[in-house]
Parts: sequence; C-alpha cells; structure tokens
Amino acid sequence: MKTSTEDSNSRFLKAFQDPQAVAQYVEGPRRYVPGLADMHRMTGILLAEEAPEDARVLVLGAGGGLELKALSDAHPGWRFVGVDPAGPMLDLAREVLGPSMARVDLVQGYIDDAPEGPFDAAVCLLTLHFLAPDERRRTAGEIHRRLKPGAPFVAAHCSFPQGASERGTWLSRYAAFALASGADPEQVSGAKAAIEASDIALDPHHDEDLLREAGFADASLFYAAFTWRGWAAHA
Repeated sequence: MKTSTEDSNSRFLKAFQDPQAVAQYVEGPRRYVPGLADMHRMTGILLAEEAPEDARVLVLGAGGGLELKALSDAHPGWRFVGVDPAGPMLDLAREVLGPSMARVDLVQGYIDDAPEGPFDAAVCLLTLHFLAPDERRRTAGEIHRRLKPGAPFVAAHCSFPQGASERGTWLSRYAAFALASGADPEQVSGAKAAIEASDIALDPHHDEDLLREAGFADASLFYAAFTWRGWAAHA
C-alpha cells in the first residue's frame, strides 16, 4: 500500500516527466503565476538581508531553473545546490542556466537527498503544494535542519481560501489570469480541474501553521496573488 508521501511524490513526478510539459515549462509559470519575475526578485532581496555575499543556497524544486537563473544573475557571489526529482526538469535547468551552471550543483531527488549543509539560505518556490500536509511539514522541517541559525528561507506556492463559498471564486480567478496571459484554454481548463479535484491545496493560515510547526516560527507573508502565497522566515 502506498503512503501519502509516495502518492504525493508520484503526482509530482508524473507532472514533470512529460516531454511536452517540460518543453513548455519556461513560459508556463509566467502565465499562471502573477508577477513571477518580481517574486523571484523579492526572493533574492529577502535572502540577501541575511545571506553573505558568498552564500551557499539550497533550492528545493529547482527543476526548470527559473529561480536559479534569477538568483544567480542577481547575486554573482552565491553558489547553489538545486534539488528536484524530475531528471528532464534538471536537464532544462542546465539549459536555462548556461554559464551560471559553474556555480550550481544539481541533485536528482527529494529533500532527503539534499546535502546536510549547513546552508546560508534556502528557497522552495512553486513546489510545496505538490505535497500532502504531513509531508509538507516534514519537508519544511528538513529544510530548517539544513540551515544555519538565523538563515533566511523563502517559500511560495499555491495556497488560497478553501471555504465552500470561496474556493470556486479563487479558482476562477486563477484560470482567468492564465487565459489573459495567453495560456492555452484547454490546458487552463485541465489545470483548474486538477486543482479542483485535489485535496492538498491548503488555506494560507494552514500553510503558515505548517511552516511554524516545521521550525520557522517567524514565517510572515510577503507575496499574495490570487491563488498563490509566499512567506519569508528564518531558521
């Protein structure tokens, strides 16, 4: 019998093993996540408040390389360890990063496959919503354990009100934004239906509680855009 962790990981991998999905990934998040480039920029600013100029940064869910590219371009002294379970997505990250790969080590796997650190900072963007609540808490705790005391952590993922009278409204807004951004209508409909059928999208207050239970006691909201939320915290 599969555990909830195995089920969550299976769903995660299936979404990013398809060659067509991987080929379209670079443009996809920009059409579904409002202000993605600004969120990456804010992430770098938040990490730089505490991280040194020669920081070693853990990036969980690094497949595709978008946040790695943004952070490495903005902070040329930082080095990165990027972790992702999907090999094709790591291949895409190598392509996106180009010369910046000289400062990046990529690891295929999950948080348990990441080096022990300690790291000067950590990032987990557009990833934790793929995990069931218990695994989300555990994963955040393993990130915390790999950080130096006081090191900054930024997380952002799908998180929106789950009340019966609210959920549908926010999902309609999610779809409307993607359509207005030029996403394929059939793909938007499929993505919306997948979220509607999922039982692991959480209310922002629940997500924040999980981060605090994982050790990030000062987790505070810095980004909110329709069905997406982002938090900054310290180990």
